Amino acid sequence: MPSLKDVKTQIGGVKKTSQITKAMNMVAAAKLRGAQQKMEAFRTYAEKFNAAMTSLSANMESGQFPLMEARSVNTVEILIITSDRGLCGSFNANILKMAEKMMARFEAEGKKVSLVCVGKKANRYFKKTGKVRKAFLDIMGTFQMFNAREIAQDVAANFLAGESDQVHLVFGKFKSVAVQRPESSPFLPIQPVDGSAEVATATGDYIYEPSPTEIMDVLLPLYLNVMVYSTMLEVGASEHAARMTAMDNATNACADMISSLTLIYNKARQGAITSELMDIVGGAEALK
Repeated sequence: MPSLKDVKTQIGGVKKTSQITKAMNMVAAAKLRGAQQKMEAFRTYAEKFNAAMTSLSANMESGQFPLMEARSVNTVEILIITSDRGLCGSFNANILKMAEKMMARFEAEGKKVSLVCVGKKANRYFKKTGKVRKAFLDIMGTFQMFNAREIAQDVAANFLAGESDQVHLVFGKFKSVAVQRPESSPFLPIQPVDGSAEVATATGDYIYEPSPTEIMDVLLPLYLNVMVYSTMLEVGASEHAARMTAMDNATNACADMISSLTLIYNKARQGAITSELMDIVGGAEALK
């Protein structure tokens, strides 16, 4: 059985850890409020942007624009978005696991795979594979639209240069404060949306000025920026929610550990007192 001093030292250490995890939980909760508000506000903008793209691209061919050109797939690029920091449970691990499975599936089909990693966690995990073409680090804590534009332009330029034939996006989707799930979506080439259902229910046709083709030339790059920024907002909010949950679980685990160690301490103390009493009684009997 451990000594009283050792158990007391352990209890003190666990209490200090509990204070740290509780503070981190409060910080994550405060950051989550701002990140969630920003994400939900941008979701409305993204939905309207997607609706405009649906209306414009409904009657267009897939190869009408370079960013919509569908070609034979020999090289696939995966854009992976994770957080820069850890201590958020299995949030990053689930995203990395999905990306790894996707990479293995494409390679099994005989396709070459390259990776673009946004966030330190993705870069650190896949760096050893030698497949990371580019990494964007230390931006997930304070990212802005220009960061998303830089990422989208880099991936689009690589696609237009013929270095990749298809691009997929892997990120963490914010469902609720308690649920964050990894998701994947096609990124490039941009496919025209089937707008037949909307056309059937519409009461009239839209007249565009300038022409839809000229508008699409401008909107397609912006659409990529919106997609990347939207996913970065999802990952940012998910990270704080996952960290808040993880730190809450850690605080509860510390409380359970303190309770267990206190029980061990009391038993050790009781054993020490019993031993001392036995010594006193033994000494008294010897004096008789």
